[in-house]
Amino acid sequence: MNHLRIKQQLEQFLIEDIGVHDISTNAIFPAHRVGEACFFAKETGVLAGAEIIKTAYQLLDPTLQVDVHVNDGEEVTNGDIIATVKGAVRTILTGERVILNMLQRMSGIATMTNQAVQIMQPSNTKICDTRKTTPGFRMFEKYAVTCGGGYNHRIGLYDGVMIKDNHIAFAGSIRQAIKLVRHQLGPMVKIEVETESEAEVNEAIDAQCDVIMFDNQSAETIAQWQKLVPSSILTEVSGGITLENLSLYRHVEVDFISLGCLTHSVQSLDISLGGM
Repeated sequence: MNHLRIKQQLEQFLIEDIGVHDISTNAIFPAHRVGEACFFAKETGVLAGAEIIKTAYQLLDPTLQVDVHVNDGEEVTNGDIIATVKGAVRTILTGERVILNMLQRMSGIATMTNQAVQIMQPSNTKICDTRKTTPGFRMFEKYAVTCGGGYNHRIGLYDGVMIKDNHIAFAGSIRQAIKLVRHQLGPMVKIEVETESEAEVNEAIDAQCDVIMFDNQSAETIAQWQKLVPSSILTEVSGGITLENLSLYRHVEVDFISLGCLTHSVQSLDISLGGM
């Protein structure tokens, strides 16, 4: 993640929550009151977002001492101390909720991604995310996927060409859509095509796309279509795949499986802040 963008996003999140000031904390504790607290896991999972703790507290009070004890991508279990914070009690408590919201969600995504990666062992198929992310939080969610051992699909509409069903419908055909993209962007840009039938798979192959996505198909169908695709073209599976049915796709030998559930249906990891 870009450090400048992290600070920019965190500033917005903190301003949204704090507003003018933390009325509860400031009414209870004087500015000079200092203390120590720790972030700790309350269940087993994979950590993502350790830098959030440091950066958020630096924005609120640079004098605060933050020590992180677990690295992103490492497993935590119930009771493990993730980080300790020393300094003004006002600052520790004021930043608590925003930090926990981010840390819990990112770690939940990393944990779910890691589960998907383990399910796909020992195949060479890589687990990817999608653009089905929380508005304003995509950078953090996609980073969390990598902490869990997954890979990022395109970040947005701007960094990769994916020709979907509506593109094909308006363009008239897969071949015509690819021709238009090549004319506009040239040979350096990879082109992925979403396919929903064997005829579309063959058309995408003939049009020399770079990646073929098999969209919303059974594992049996994908295994058959995969045999049609030359090794020079990468393949991806997407649509209707969850952790519950992911193992069915372990032996279809595609290059990537993209899972929207990693970011739109994830359960946050239980993490808390407690005084010491």
